[in-house]
Amino acid sequence: MPRESGQVSERQRSVWGWGWNDAFASPDERSKLARRTAPMLGLDGLEVHSPADPAQWKIGAPRVNVPAELSEIAASDRTTRAAHAYGKNYRDLVRGFRGHFERAPDVVAFPANDRDVERVMEWCGARGLALIPFGGGTSVVSGVEPDVDARFQGSVSLDLRRLDRVCEVDVVSRAARIQAGVMGPALETQLGAHGVTLRHFPQSFEFSTLGGWIATRAGGHYATLHTHIDDFVESLRMVTPTGVFETRRLPASGAGPSADRFVIGSEGAFGVITEAWMRVQVRPTHRATANVTFSDFVPAVDAVRALAQSGLHPSNCRLLDAAEAFIHRVSSTGDNVLLLAFESADHSVDAWMERALAICRTHGGDVREDMGGVSAGDAAARDGAAGQWRSAFLDAPYLFNSMVSLGVVVDTFETACTWDRFATFHASVTAAVRDAMQRVCGGGIVSCRFTHVYPDGVAPYYTFVAPGRAGDEIEQWWEIKRAASDAIIQYGGTITHHHAVGRLHQPWYERERPEAFGRALRAAKRELDPHGIMNPGVLIADVPADGAVAGAPPRSSS
Repeated sequence: MPRESGQVSERQRSVWGWGWNDAFASPDERSKLARRTAPMLGLDGLEVHSPADPAQWKIGAPRVNVPAELSEIAASDRTTRAAHAYGKNYRDLVRGFRGHFERAPDVVAFPANDRDVERVMEWCGARGLALIPFGGGTSVVSGVEPDVDARFQGSVSLDLRRLDRVCEVDVVSRAARIQAGVMGPALETQLGAHGVTLRHFPQSFEFSTLGGWIATRAGGHYATLHTHIDDFVESLRMVTPTGVFETRRLPASGAGPSADRFVIGSEGAFGVITEAWMRVQVRPTHRATANVTFSDFVPAVDAVRALAQSGLHPSNCRLLDAAEAFIHRVSSTGDNVLLLAFESADHSVDAWMERALAICRTHGGDVREDMGGVSAGDAAARDGAAGQWRSAFLDAPYLFNSMVSLGVVVDTFETACTWDRFATFHASVTAAVRDAMQRVCGGGIVSCRFTHVYPDGVAPYYTFVAPGRAGDEIEQWWEIKRAASDAIIQYGGTITHHHAVGRLHQPWYERERPEAFGRALRAAKRELDPHGIMNPGVLIADVPADGAVAGAPPRSSS
């Protein structure tokens, strides 16, 4: 496997789980977690398991050999293939933990430029191989899994990690031309040398890539205004099987449907994003944070809606319900907690915070001094409840690794709906999840937080934790996930606000989108990818080379 070109150290990432291999909790740490978790789930105890020994992995021999002309940029060894078999949703973690890598790609390619991408694409087209773009591998919707049908002679994972440079910075326009394979930390380091920042921080920031953010319409840390990566894209370049798709750099345009928006969220179904011009900004120097508690969830929701409609545009406006605040050790009092923050590179934000707190108090909010109160300056984000939440937010994916080792069923799902629907929507979705957990697991916990808010609606993010039954955890998870997804569509939400569609959400996405738009997507697929090799099964139904749409049912959950 080619060495990573400077963006990741010799420290090894986990093949089966989230993050660094050496960050997986020790057996003793996981035993302590088991003792804390079991009572929450009404259990006497939880058994601690260990990941499968690599020697016992279930992974077949590659079905195709790396051609000589690609040997310098491709690999087919077991470890490299296993590391590209899955993303990072619960089902992925369980299968990887057990050493089940039957769907691993046959070859993994590491292009260093557009021509390398084209060469791999040409080979796949000629040999009938599926080509799956792979950024950081953090997909939670099966977006990078080579789960393809018998039409294909094999599959190739296209890892873009060598496309990891900030190529050009336009300080006048505040934009930068950036290669798609750069991961979050390396991107910010390179931009920092020019005194600017993209300031897009999804939870996967440490291990995800710019191209992945664009391809999946990723949400960042801003709770208002610049909530999605869409807001930062100035232009982009995508290599497709029929040629290069490149858009013009413009601050805005009214010239027809947006070509950029066609690519943003395309999930590798039409081609491979290789670079983009991104809008950047000066790093903020003025900050203010506050932690507000509410004894009841309903007035807390009303306060957040008032803030979203006030025009104040807080950078952070995350509401944690009582269960969420307790799970992440932000509060143990049974209160709902609102984490507020404002920031600017130009002016003090104290007046904005003062007005925001006045709105919160109008709705019964209490500014808790014992939770950090109101803070200003660079240390604010590390203080009090906000600091505790930030740590929990970044550590949550590692916690999932440990929960899998305990046999616990745990996952998250997120959505968005308008304010007028939220009360009914929230009650119905949580009831559906609780009913499913009771039916298949005997009980469980569901919590909610707001990740992003808008004048017309909110993006609630749910977490569920339930007892697992040894050997049946994936089936239990799938029943809960399906119940949640059905309820989201039934009660007027979107199947995803920022996690993408992938293979996992495909059945519900087809229920959500206009049927005519589905036909337009399929036509675009046939035009840009006539052999149907690009990430088949993602975003749109498989489109074989003969142009007939394969109406296959959702794939097996196991």
